This record gives sequence, C-alpha cells and structure tokens, in this order.
Amino acid sequence: MPESDLQLIHDAALCAGEIAMSFYGKQPKQWDKGDGQGPVCEADLSIDKMLLERFSQARPDYGILSEEADDDLARCDCDVVFIIDPIDGTRSFLNRHENFATSIAIARKGIVTEAVVHLPAKDLTFSARLGAGAWLNGEKINASQRDEIKGARMLASGSQTRGDLWRDGPPPIERHFRSSLAYRLCLVAQGHFDGMMTLRPTWEWDVAAGDLICTEAGAKVKTQDRESPIYNTPSAKMNGMIAANDTLMDQFFEYL
Repeated sequence: MPESDLQLIHDAALCAGEIAMSFYGKQPKQWDKGDGQGPVCEADLSIDKMLLERFSQARPDYGILSEEADDDLARCDCDVVFIIDPIDGTRSFLNRHENFATSIAIARKGIVTEAVVHLPAKDLTFSARLGAGAWLNGEKINASQRDEIKGARMLASGSQTRGDLWRDGPPPIERHFRSSLAYRLCLVAQGHFDGMMTLRPTWEWDVAAGDLICTEAGAKVKTQDRESPIYNTPSAKMNGMIAANDTLMDQFFEYL
C-alpha cells in the first residue's frame, strides 16, 4: 500500500536532517546568493537534490517549488505541489546555532494540506494535516490563548519595529527572535510564543509548512493585507505574514 503524503514528507524531512547534521559544524562550502537573499551552502544543495529525486519518483504528477532549485512555472498548472526549503535558517546553520529547519509542505489548489518542519539539531519534528491537528514529536500542540497585545511575546526581527510600519508606533509587545520563519510559526503553534510577524515580502517556502502547523494548532495566519495566504503562485511570494490567535490578531491590526 503506498505511503500517505504526510508520511512521505515526514520521512524525507528526517533524511534531510541526517544530511544536514553530516555537514553541521564542519565548515561546508558556502556562497552568497546575492540580491539580499543571504547564503547558501553545500548542505542546502545536497538536501535539495535528495528531496527532488525522492519526490519526483514518489509523486511524478506533483509539481515542486524549492528555494534552491530553478523554478519551473509548469508547477502552476499542477493541482498539487511540494513546497520545500531544504534549510530554513542557513545562516544559523553555518554559525553552528541550532535554530535551522527543513520545511516541507504539500499544497492542493493553493491550500496547504500536509506539513512537516524538522529541526535536527534540536530533535524536534512538527507536523500537521489539514483538519487533523498539529503535533510535535507525536504530541498534540495548541497555540496561546492570550487576549492582551500589551506584553504579548512575539517573534520578529528588530527591523519590524520601525516607526514607518505603524500608525502611531509598534504595538507594546515583548519582542523575541529566531532566525527560521518556519520555526517561528511552529513556536507559536506550540504556545511558547503568542505570535509572530514579518512585514517584508515573504517567500512561500519559508512559511508554507509553518502556516498549516500554526493554524491546525488553533492560531490564525494572515498576510499584512489581512488575507489568508495562497500558495503555488507564479511569484512564490506574499506580502508578509502575521500569526496569532483571533483576539491578538485583531488588536495587532489596529496598530499596523
């Protein structure tokens, strides 16, 4: 009997983690991608090669969108597509920090239906299936139900508190940071933080898996246009992302 899509990406993510750890702390070759996109290293490319081969063989009729592969826009004609970030947080990986992840999602007609985010250095595997909840290492997780934006613990980079992004200054949150957007979304899903935000143009592969994990844990995920994200678009990019429960989301948008 063929394995389910969730099992397929779960097993592939674990394999990606093994590859990542084989390079971890060993100064892999690296390059700057230019245009402000940051570094890429041989570990990214090795994982990408494995995932593309694995998924193409297992699901030849699915499209593939990966950060480290040439973008074939024929994917936009596919009803189902893999959305992959081989290493989300490459800079952290190269600096021997643990906050990097492999992020894999499957989207059907623009909606993510299966997702896995695996952090091999932390031995954490987050997963979700549409309508079936979110899980961390086999245990169900739930998002925070905090109802007051003042003092809310939110994950965001320092640049997100610039005055020009807000009506009368940023909301009175307690700001924290993790380098991987996928991991930030998972930490919100886990209830360790009350929300996350990035107000910059955001690549789909950074957030697709974390989006489903977050929403299945009970949070809401929106672009800064207050729209629900749609995936497998030609640009593969959206206008930022905010995640929090309903109450905090409403309060957050009063400041934006």
